[in-house]
Amino acid sequence: NHATSPTHALCRERERGERACASVFLCSSKMLGDAVSYVLRTVALLLTREPVLHTLILLAVGYFLYTWREFFIGGRRPRLNVPIPPEAKADWKPTKFVDNMTLRDSPSDKTIRLYDPCSGAVLGSGSAKAMDRDEVRAVVAAARTAAATWRQTSFETRKKVLALVQDYVVDHQEDICRVASRDTGKTMVDGAFGELLTTCEKIRWVLESGEEALATEKRSVGPLTMHKTARVEYHPVGVMGAIIPWNYPFHNMFGQIISSIFAGNAIVIKVSEHSTWSADYYVSIVHAALRAVGQPEDVVKIVTGYAEAGSALINSGVDKVVFIGSPGVGKLVMRAASDTLTPVVLELGGKDAAVVCDDCDYDQVVNLAMRGTFQNCGQNCIGLERLVVHQAIYDRFVADVAQRVTALRQGSPLDGPVDCGAMTMGTAQIAGIQKLVDDAVKNGAKLLAGGKVNTCAKGSFYTPTLLADVTPKMQIAQCEVFGPVMVVMKARDDVHALELVNSCEYGLGSSVFSKDYKRAEKIAAGIHAGMCNVNDFGVNYLCQSLPFGGVKTSGFDRFAGIEGLRGCCVPKAVTSDRFPGVRTTIPPPLQYPLAASAFNFCEALVQMVYGDGLWPRVQAVFRLVKFSLQKKQ
Repeated sequence: NHATSPTHALCRERERGERACASVFLCSSKMLGDAVSYVLRTVALLLTREPVLHTLILLAVGYFLYTWREFFIGGRRPRLNVPIPPEAKADWKPTKFVDNMTLRDSPSDKTIRLYDPCSGAVLGSGSAKAMDRDEVRAVVAAARTAAATWRQTSFETRKKVLALVQDYVVDHQEDICRVASRDTGKTMVDGAFGELLTTCEKIRWVLESGEEALATEKRSVGPLTMHKTARVEYHPVGVMGAIIPWNYPFHNMFGQIISSIFAGNAIVIKVSEHSTWSADYYVSIVHAALRAVGQPEDVVKIVTGYAEAGSALINSGVDKVVFIGSPGVGKLVMRAASDTLTPVVLELGGKDAAVVCDDCDYDQVVNLAMRGTFQNCGQNCIGLERLVVHQAIYDRFVADVAQRVTALRQGSPLDGPVDCGAMTMGTAQIAGIQKLVDDAVKNGAKLLAGGKVNTCAKGSFYTPTLLADVTPKMQIAQCEVFGPVMVVMKARDDVHALELVNSCEYGLGSSVFSKDYKRAEKIAAGIHAGMCNVNDFGVNYLCQSLPFGGVKTSGFDRFAGIEGLRGCCVPKAVTSDRFPGVRTTIPPPLQYPLAASAFNFCEALVQMVYGDGLWPRVQAVFRLVKFSLQKKQ
């Protein structure tokens, strides 16, 4: 009876299950053991048959695994401990608000008011010091002292600093973006695109290729110098100066820091008065990384203030200046730098156009047009400020984007899900945008969405706007809007599209969309700009091997890429003897005092080296011998 009971049956089922599991386990163990045994036997066999070759292969595999051990294992580097501002916490509740959302009450005010542009909430202590000329010079002097130590560091040490920063960024993505959002009103996704991805990719590229870019380069020599070697060495300039804008406070700061310190320089950064609050937290990250490798914090310094502080930095003795801002201020920077012959890099904004051909990938273009126009609420130097659409798809395109623009949500990014945040510079910026929109409508443009101040909250908001039928004669087609305004222009054909694109004085970036690559490349070649993306928007900046910069009113010189990294250096040309004991000597006719035949000797030398044909060169050789043997009178 017991043998046939349900309990007994259950026990038998469990036993069979346990035996099956044991069987599977033993089978798996046997398979694993057989696999390991097979690998070991194979290795032994290989070493027996071709011991040298296969030993080398094993060593190569071992070296690969050792080199990439950090990639496979990860998490083995020490982590930085940097205090995070309480305002970046999700549960932070503001208790104070500014009465007037302006940076200062009067031009004579020596402080900077710190507040959230979305709500007017006071940030930090509520104010920061606007440095005067003497204070800026003291900051630069401290950086100069640190630069003397830092320039002696190895690339390995510099890589450690950047790797520590990279790890911190990856581990604290939300904190970094929340700080940027609180200070400038951007959405978290805009922060992820503009602050995180760009910075991480720049560090990745510099860690991978920066040392090679700055390595000594061998150069060719000519027939007259074949006994010499020639090379270019890249030496740090000393102390870099940078004046950066507020639209991407984290990346704009670290983009300059990464290149400067990797090249062996110290750097002093004048941060924007509109993003002063976040600067202390951001710079503390690189300070912590420098301390971790035993290097002075003064390698990276910041300056806070208004135009006076920026002017003081230019004339403080820094060795080179990078300025990112407007053409008007860029001209002032260049004028001030001319007093001390300080070299400058100017990135002065853009009016980027996208040519949308009738054979484009339509859905891709609509999505990228929205992202390219409204990312960071349009406050983006390489944002799409002009959409030049072929007439065959123009009406369809305008109708489709009108629905999307109308559906965009706007408000404080840290209070709920929104698509567009605030205008960082407040009422003055909004007034400028409104003036451009009104002028366009007055001159025949169609306002299909937005076009007014958004009063949904206390902060500084301008509604996402769509303008169609815009022409080159309208101000909005010529001036950088730097706001959430989509401008659409109609092109009859490719030639007309290029005329529209090149009718503007700006020339920073551009895009062309077409499935016909030959057509797209032809249009891209005709655009007068520093950068162009075929079937994409802004992706060139995620290719950090590429230089970044424009032409015409958009400025000159480059940062980012090989050119930008080398731009932080003095390229030093060096020659040396190719063979010991073989040195340059002066032929007798050319030794002072000169012989009467000195010029004839030079003439024959030029003929011998550069003459056309063998016989004239042979004749020149005999003349050289003749002049060399003549005694001086």
